[in-house]
Amino acid sequence: MLIFGTIGIFVKHIPLTSSTIAMIRGFMGAAFLLFVMLISGKKVSFSAIKKNALPLIISGAAIGVNWIFLFEAYNYTSVAVATLCYYMEPVFLIVLTPFVLKQKLSIKKILCVPVALIGMVLVSGVLSSKQEVSLVGVALGLAAAVLYTSVVLTNRFLKDISAYDSTLVQLFMAAVVITPYNFIVGMQPTGNVDIKAIIMIVVVGFLHTGLTYYLYFSSMNHLPSETVAIYSYIDPAFAILLSVFFLKEPMTVSGVVGAVLILGACLASEIEFKKKQ
Repeated sequence: MLIFGTIGIFVKHIPLTSSTIAMIRGFMGAAFLLFVMLISGKKVSFSAIKKNALPLIISGAAIGVNWIFLFEAYNYTSVAVATLCYYMEPVFLIVLTPFVLKQKLSIKKILCVPVALIGMVLVSGVLSSKQEVSLVGVALGLAAAVLYTSVVLTNRFLKDISAYDSTLVQLFMAAVVITPYNFIVGMQPTGNVDIKAIIMIVVVGFLHTGLTYYLYFSSMNHLPSETVAIYSYIDPAFAILLSVFFLKEPMTVSGVVGAVLILGACLASEIEFKKKQ
């Protein structure tokens, strides 16, 4: 999760279009994940992949476009704001769950929605006359969150397939879907692609995608879901700290309050508090 939290810093300094970065990330991440699976003795189940082909293709495509929106959000607003917009995903999931999965919502989950929305308003800066507002960046971040929500919902329809197999196919499909778009619009660099830029691209592809996804799914086999939910918020918390102290991007008091409301509401919506026997 700490590694995930640093991706904004790297992407922000890669002189390539968001769609190009997303395509490279997908191919490199899938290749690295396949390599690690093979050397660790995990076999790819082609029968399971074939059985779940449609939801894997749909979710893979959504992941690719979701990356483009998120990376583009970094160009229009701070890493902190883009990350917080992206972490509205649990809120969108709450709203869509009754319609898509036909599941009833608890009062706690329902209350989390307006709390997170208030936090989003504070983070966006629309109420502040002194803060420079980038509604484009906020909109792109929220669009990325909506697409990631569709990935989460689509994954609920996957059956009898390991997380490694599904992620491998989704990463590959994300890159495949983006590739034609890149050839149509062109992949001209937005700056000088020097050795520093190449290293950053490799880090995003192999470290932030391939290795980190593998570590994430490996840990899920040994941790309760509540623990995974708590740890997942290390990502945005660390990203915000890096945005403020490393990139020197401004964060207002209202932004801090909004961040607490968003992350607190989303975390509360995901964790089930059980009484100790």
